[in-house]
Amino acid sequence: MLRGDLMLEYLKMDLWSPYVAGVGIGVLSILAFLLSDRPIGCSTAYARTSGMIERIFRGPKVSVKAYYRKFEPVVDWEVMLVIGIVIGSFFSASLSGSFRLEVVPPLWTDRFGPDPLLRVAAAFAGGVLMGMGARWAGGCTSGHGISGTLQLAASSWVAVIAFFVGGVATAMVLFGAGG
Repeated sequence: MLRGDLMLEYLKMDLWSPYVAGVGIGVLSILAFLLSDRPIGCSTAYARTSGMIERIFRGPKVSVKAYYRKFEPVVDWEVMLVIGIVIGSFFSASLSGSFRLEVVPPLWTDRFGPDPLLRVAAAFAGGVLMGMGARWAGGCTSGHGISGTLQLAASSWVAVIAFFVGGVATAMVLFGAGG
């Protein structure tokens, strides 16, 4: 097989090797530092986007707020990273043949029933809480978990441990220890 064919076959796999994906994230992190002198992070993109949305309704006075003076509501490389994650996920799922639109996943249906409004409400509430937590912690799983830990920042290691403990505890509460 040619190298391009091998790469295409790899991209079509349902599950990728975590080692290969980890190397890819590592290369992306190195490029981010080399090209922008900034670490990878996503939660700031959501904060910037909220400022851009607020600017639509309230005008330029949004830029006077202290928070938006620090995190200017503009499309920057972090916003483009988040957009790239969504587009890349879509292409990955499409290439592997696993893409499907699903409002209520089977695991959720088994535990909480098929009500799409409950699922959407829970997802929205979880997203808001995660967003608030990420801003409160000064970063998200990509900011702390990737960029902060590779810089050996103690605060990032504490945050990552908290992410795992919180994730496991939440999964156990919502779906039980046995899955």
